[in-house]
Amino acid sequence: MSIKTFDLRNTFDPSEFYKTFDERKKTGKADVDNIVKDILQNVRLNGDKALFEYTSKFDGANLEECGFEVTAKEFDDAMASVPAELLVVIKNAASNIKSFHEKEKEESFEYVRKDGSSFGIKITPISKVGVYVPGGSAPLPSSVLMNIVPAKVAGVQEIIMCTPPNKQGLINPVILAAAVIAGVDRVFKVGGAQAIAAMAYGTESIPNVNKITGPGNAYVATAKGMVFGICGIDMIAGPSEILILADEKADVELVAADMLSQAEHDKMAASVLITPNEQFAKDVIIAAEKQLENLSRKDIAKSSFDNYGAVILVDDIKRGAEISNYIAPEHLELFVENVNDIIDSIQNAGAIFCGKWSPEPMGDYYCGTNHILPTNGTAKFSSPLGVWDFIKRTSVINYSRSGFLKDCNEAALFASAEGLDAHEKSIRMRSFSK
Repeated sequence: MSIKTFDLRNTFDPSEFYKTFDERKKTGKADVDNIVKDILQNVRLNGDKALFEYTSKFDGANLEECGFEVTAKEFDDAMASVPAELLVVIKNAASNIKSFHEKEKEESFEYVRKDGSSFGIKITPISKVGVYVPGGSAPLPSSVLMNIVPAKVAGVQEIIMCTPPNKQGLINPVILAAAVIAGVDRVFKVGGAQAIAAMAYGTESIPNVNKITGPGNAYVATAKGMVFGICGIDMIAGPSEILILADEKADVELVAADMLSQAEHDKMAASVLITPNEQFAKDVIIAAEKQLENLSRKDIAKSSFDNYGAVILVDDIKRGAEISNYIAPEHLELFVENVNDIIDSIQNAGAIFCGKWSPEPMGDYYCGTNHILPTNGTAKFSSPLGVWDFIKRTSVINYSRSGFLKDCNEAALFASAEGLDAHEKSIRMRSFSK
């Protein structure tokens, strides 16, 4: 296992590291774009026929007889097959997520002027949402909860979910159980870019939706970007990433474990340690190498570390925070003696985990915050998935006559300055009306 080390002590030029990190965003993009364009066009033109072909090709499942939609019996069988203890855990996690996201709810507002004119915002839930849940080598019931629960809190009327089947044409029962607990309306056995196309355009079996949310691989992320405008999307998520800002008093074994917690996601995941202490960094690398040998997904984690693992040595924690703000990591752990000394310096991160007792996996599963987070530096301008992703804000304008007459002349002058005669006329005609 090899982790690149970048010594940025006594220098303010981190360009070599930035170049390495930024190249990760571009890997294989052109090839993916071309494949996804073909899939989207095929599904748009041929509907279910294209979906059957892709499900057979990519998932090895023949669904032409049973169709794509999960049946009531399949839901019942899933609930019966999941261990009772795990069902309790999923229900408790869903409750935590609901409690947290209820605090994000927005309310319509209105303010009324003395002349009787009123202006405000009307909050309306999006009526129909499609949720994508990845399949891959590990089931992710946590992603089911993170998508559906905030949508339910927001008041979305209809929530459908797409997720890839196994070769027998079945969905992992834990995924289905989580969907039932979260409150899904319908589930379809379709994965990949073809699932995004189906939810965006609609097919004979799968309804089109107003917005698509949820993480996925490069093909799913690319497809979401390409259908934006036909429907809304939450974000274009890239591979997972963690940045740990640590001083020499941090626990070496725990820091190593937390880096590996992201590296095991996939070979494109990035795990970065920033520290002012060189010996501490060396100790973390040694600890990670030892822990790696006991992981069931050690080959994936090793590839991740070899390709995108990094240690950055800095003069002090403050400088480390500056570099972290440039990277804008999905997950940021502050493994420092006094979190309060540094947290105000952090401007860009999807989620911040404070201190020894707040490891990143707690956010993945249980504490209630959302684990669908901005990646690839997009935390500079975007936020975690939340209730706000499932609502619309509509402006409401209600002038009284006296209020209009008070404002109309200046508004008409504005229209005239922009050379929009019809706008000006629309305003001025009313000034003579009773």
